[in-house]
Amino acid sequence: MKRISSFSFFALFLFLLSTSTAFAQVQTRVRIIEASNAGIFVDSALTDVHSQLGSLFNFTSYRLLKDTQLSLVGNRPVDIFVHPGRSVEITLVGEYKNLVELRIRVKRDGAPILNTRVRLSLGRTILIGGPKHGEGTIVFAISAR
Repeated sequence: MKRISSFSFFALFLFLLSTSTAFAQVQTRVRIIEASNAGIFVDSALTDVHSQLGSLFNFTSYRLLKDTQLSLVGNRPVDIFVHPGRSVEITLVGEYKNLVELRIRVKRDGAPILNTRVRLSLGRTILIGGPKHGEGTIVFAISAR
């Protein structure tokens, strides 16, 4: 009986240890960018990602629409309003040594139009092309620390 109790205690301890690690907060920055060919313009707030934008997307103008700081906690989605009828939902689904795994869902009228998972190194920025917006396209710049 003591052996079973010791095993149960050990199993409970490991479970609690693993769940506490999985639910640490991750500070995340989400920038919503309008990319278009309407003129030649790069928002000064995008200088750190301008070279990435130019190498991935074929646009001449990048305008910052929204810059949001989030504290993500494991498996708790956070919605960010993009414009009427459009939002992006970001969920922390995993943490590893120096990277995090995020689920990104872009939604139109509540229904997902893009659903992907990314692994993001802490301190790095990932760019994801999104839906059409005005004369261009939405691009999401997501970083974690």
